[in-house]
Amino acid sequence: MNKVILIGNLTRDPELTETSGGVKICRFSIAVNRNYAGADGERKTDFFNCVAWRGLGETVARFTKKGTKVCVSGSIELRNYEDSQGVKRTGVDIVAQDVEFLTPRQGGGDDFGYDAPAQSNSGSSRGAKPQLQPFDDDGDIPF
Repeated sequence: MNKVILIGNLTRDPELTETSGGVKICRFSIAVNRNYAGADGERKTDFFNCVAWRGLGETVARFTKKGTKVCVSGSIELRNYEDSQGVKRTGVDIVAQDVEFLTPRQGGGDDFGYDAPAQSNSGSSRGAKPQLQPFDDDGDIPF
């Protein structure tokens, strides 16, 4: 089984690109603190490159930025490649299957990017609850 769950902060703004076939891909990296401190008393940090495909990638690119705390669950993928000097290298990516945003959003909108409904000016005080309309109940049960 290949399953990983990481909680960390984005180290840079996510990069959303598109493959030649038109599939969206979002690349981002996260910094994850280790659970223990070293001999010097400092906690070490690991950096992971992550990839999110299609709709998940678009969502990550839209709602996150450098510093956003996220929980990424997915799998580890190794890729072999040759660098510009011809040296064989191995890259490690976390292929995200789910990304949960842990940083509270700033601003007035909800978590889905919609603006909060405009307040009507008819109320005398800011934040007043809307008035309910009277309902004529004749006592008949409709079922």
